[in-house]
Amino acid sequence: MNPITEDDIANYLANTPDFFERHAQLLAQVQLTSPHGNRAVSLQERQAEMLREKIKALEHRLMDMVRHGTENVVTADRLQRWTRGLLTTRDARGLPWQIAADLQTLFMIPQAAIKVWDVHADYAGEGYTQGVIEDVRALATSLTTPYCGANAGFDAVNWLGDARAAVSVAMIPLRPEPDAPAFGLLILASPDSQRFHPDMGTDFLERIADLASAALSRLRP
Repeated sequence: MNPITEDDIANYLANTPDFFERHAQLLAQVQLTSPHGNRAVSLQERQAEMLREKIKALEHRLMDMVRHGTENVVTADRLQRWTRGLLTTRDARGLPWQIAADLQTLFMIPQAAIKVWDVHADYAGEGYTQGVIEDVRALATSLTTPYCGANAGFDAVNWLGDARAAVSVAMIPLRPEPDAPAFGLLILASPDSQRFHPDMGTDFLERIADLASAALSRLRP
């Protein structure tokens, strides 16, 4: 016969809830080591400690939920103010500059820049259409979602005022339709390596891309 294992004992106790009713004296005899020291505690004390630990973990989770909820409300309010600015502006010519500047101000982003191409001839001479090499256009079109991560020497980083301070970046392609080639690229940058990282969600950035792309349709042929 195979020897009885700890798992066998645990399964037996889990499936025989009346065991301790028949052997109640064991509850008083069992002594365990407290996780908060080397002193011995009774089974009831150990259960109470485990319950307190679970309550503390739930409290931390609740605090995190409240904090994230508050942050989401703040973010939604800023996004609404940014969107309102896009809808109320009458100056189509200065719209790209406004998009980048308002994002930088409202969301406290250290640096932001934007470039667009394939625009109407009336806007072809503006600064935001200049200095875009073909590799950047190809990169923007290849991005199915915003890129978030370390600055790997991207040429678009040179659009920023201080490229050396761009440690982490978010590159957001602008396109008229989901499957269409990109007609622009918005870049956000920070000296904080964790501000934009590969594991962060991009839903919020994708909303920015959709709204900015729609607003910039006024510059398109």
